[in-house]
Amino acid sequence: MKACILSVSGSVLTADEAALFAAQQPWGVILMGRSCVSRQQVRQLVDDIWNAMQRPCLIFIDQEGGRVARLKAPEWPLFPRGQDYAEIYARDRDLGLSAAWLGHRLIASELTNMAIHADCAPVVDVPVAGAHDVIGDRAFGSDTETVASLAGAALAGLAAGGVAGVIKHIPGHGRSKADSHMELARVTAGDNELSKDFDAFARLADAPMAMTAHIAYDAFDATVPATLSKIMIQDVIRQRIGFDGLLMTDDLGMKALGGSLGERGQAAIAAGCDVLLHCSGFLSDAQEILAEMSEVASVAPELTDKSLARAQRAEALSTHEQDFDVAQGWNTFRSYFPELAGAA
Repeated sequence: MKACILSVSGSVLTADEAALFAAQQPWGVILMGRSCVSRQQVRQLVDDIWNAMQRPCLIFIDQEGGRVARLKAPEWPLFPRGQDYAEIYARDRDLGLSAAWLGHRLIASELTNMAIHADCAPVVDVPVAGAHDVIGDRAFGSDTETVASLAGAALAGLAAGGVAGVIKHIPGHGRSKADSHMELARVTAGDNELSKDFDAFARLADAPMAMTAHIAYDAFDATVPATLSKIMIQDVIRQRIGFDGLLMTDDLGMKALGGSLGERGQAAIAAGCDVLLHCSGFLSDAQEILAEMSEVASVAPELTDKSLARAQRAEALSTHEQDFDVAQGWNTFRSYFPELAGAA
């Protein structure tokens, strides 16, 4: 298996994409909004991906709730923003934790019904005043304790539903004054301030997977984004934060990174990332997407050693779905969020 996660250009797997997956064998595949039309269509797409690779690979999606949700209403139910859970938590800590667990357990039920067992959530970034709103209301609050507690409940809810979560964006995107989809942002805060951001991730260091931040941190490596920085990955993420799960890049197609896709991928692996993520989020043409995926796959190494073991741990988590009464879960969830929670 190649150390990469690739995407699909539309609602069906093209013959060229099937051939690429068969030849390159990416570890996983991520479904973007362009690939999600209906439950039946998504389930068929997953089957087609698995058939192309002749194995059931891990399928990822970005389903946080709020404005980052690849599964859209009315086909799928709406789920709250991270901020909405934080508002309940501020009034009643236990109720907030229960709501975050339940919301993500219900997300897991939606995902596993379509054989999706990995969610690029929860957000563990701690936003600060004056930062770009690319994180904003996606965050579970504005202090380390609240964010770590609610994100931990979210991770547990996903895991109970047989879905492996991905904490993001390690080591912290909350201070960025720019959107890393569009440009490289630099965080000028010193070590003491950044320690608050790092602590939120440290409290969740046992998460199965984490996604890097395409952010440069002046206090550690001012010229290189964390995704490509050996200092940030080895010294900060692995040692100081203590994260030893699978570390994937944020989307290599984002404009915060310089150079070609191949150069970005090689630099990320050299810095210590386990897996390359490529979404082609800025493209719509199937052939352009195929060309980008081919470039990323060509530089992705085989999954071996520690990276393979981390990948296998994440896969194993996705097989432990616990019994759950979905209808009763929705009844309770509607009492928390009557204006947001869609029909079961």
